[in-house]
Amino acid sequence: MEFDDVQVAGEKNYPKRDEIPIQYGTAGFRTKGNRLEHVIYRMGVLAAIRSACKNGAAIGVMITASHNPEEDNGVKLMDPMGEMLGPEWEKYASDVANVPSNELGSVFQTLVKTLGVTSLQNSLVVFARDTRPSSPVLAEALEAGIKAAGAQFQNFGLLTTPQLHYIVRCINTNGQYGKPTEEGYFEKLTEAFIKLRNMRKMKKMKTLESYTSCLYVDAANGIGAQKVPILQSKLGELLKISLVSDGSGRLNHECGADFVKVQQKPPTGVTLVPGQRWASFDGDVDRIVYYFSGVSDNQFHLLDGDKIATLVAGYLKDLVLETGLPLNLGLVQTAYANGSSTNYITKTLKVPVACVPTGVKHLHHKAQEFDIGVYFEANGHGTTLVSDSSYELLQNATKDTAKSDQQREACDLLLSVIDLINQTVGDAISDLLLVEMILATYDWDVEQWNKAYTDLPNRQLKVKVKDRSVIQTTDAERKAATPPGLQSAIDETVAKYVSGRSFVRPSGTEDVVRVYAEADSQASADELANEVAVLVYRMAGGIGEEPQL
Repeated sequence: MEFDDVQVAGEKNYPKRDEIPIQYGTAGFRTKGNRLEHVIYRMGVLAAIRSACKNGAAIGVMITASHNPEEDNGVKLMDPMGEMLGPEWEKYASDVANVPSNELGSVFQTLVKTLGVTSLQNSLVVFARDTRPSSPVLAEALEAGIKAAGAQFQNFGLLTTPQLHYIVRCINTNGQYGKPTEEGYFEKLTEAFIKLRNMRKMKKMKTLESYTSCLYVDAANGIGAQKVPILQSKLGELLKISLVSDGSGRLNHECGADFVKVQQKPPTGVTLVPGQRWASFDGDVDRIVYYFSGVSDNQFHLLDGDKIATLVAGYLKDLVLETGLPLNLGLVQTAYANGSSTNYITKTLKVPVACVPTGVKHLHHKAQEFDIGVYFEANGHGTTLVSDSSYELLQNATKDTAKSDQQREACDLLLSVIDLINQTVGDAISDLLLVEMILATYDWDVEQWNKAYTDLPNRQLKVKVKDRSVIQTTDAERKAATPPGLQSAIDETVAKYVSGRSFVRPSGTEDVVRVYAEADSQASADELANEVAVLVYRMAGGIGEEPQL
């Protein structure tokens, strides 16, 4: 197999434009959209090679930068079950992206020889893009790379990131997970949602039909603005959705899940009416956070990934108990999880909790160790994984006459809940339907949900530094290993605050160090975050102005 054509086409149409290194991380590649044409061309070739290594299984490629500003873009590859690339292939991606144009062919030639690949003709790459202005041009670059490699491809056009994850898994399971189309995606989720409504109706519990007060959704002016109307059309009066940030403004600009989570306020221009139920997606619809204005205090209240995780874990725990099956349920968090949520999960729900480094791949991997593993980042990205053996056990139990009618019904109900969940990746649409179903089942409004436990006030800050790799962490990113003396200085600062906790970590998507702090009051959390930010600035080579209270 020769890669002369790949190199010639790459040099001619997609030459490497600068010498600034770019690394493939948890979120794939992300940078300014105008820097990515040569990178994405090369990823088309690499995806074809990955498919060949997987005996022709479909490999997904998504062009998006998620919650990043509109001028940014990115690309990430998806393995056959819709999961993310492993560390070894992340390295291959980084190496290929950074090689000089005139060495591209030889690098690919060496790679296929190392991997034992002899042909790419049966390789299949499926791809999609978000609504960023740079995405169509980048999609053309990707397609050119796939064609240069001689592989097969299918362009799904405009999709949410979770939809492409779903489609990849459907293709590679020959439709067992669902129909490999956008229509199949919506059919699976909405049919499960409607079935759950009817099952709850039979049990004479609160029905979803009576839970039709409007849900307001901020689509971050992204791809979700195109997909929510499709969802609404399939649900009709069952769930009324009012859409804002509907694509008429700039993507992720002062709106969206990341803005609401970090700023702890609604999207700019939105006035919350007390008691209304609000949710925000991010630009590619893999994150969701809920929020509302309190009826009694008229204050902003955020229901982030921690709140969603505890709601889901509590509901699933009750349901697992009803089945009578020995299913091991666990919840996975990162250091960003609010301390109050961890206490509530372990002491009140009595569900095991594991903590892992930030990044979906770490959460996803750890969640697979449970029969049913719930994972959510505080930013609102998360889902639930169910092992194949547990799914089979549930299926068999629905036909087991030795079990009570209640146990069989609970098993059938849990199977429908699993169908409502996109197990491939965090999915704001799937998570929205799951939350709405649980709230209806419990007969809870958002205020009742929020009262389950009270978050410790917290604050997140960013510190610009010369080199973010100066910060190295340990203990699932909860402790700074370098530079020397930073962690002891943080510990001394934290000790001054009631219920204080703080950690720092280098960003995986931006050239900054992220600071997180929580304490018993918002003022204390703000002060603690700023003090730690100053420590980072002084000890890790900060640039620009020193952080100030």
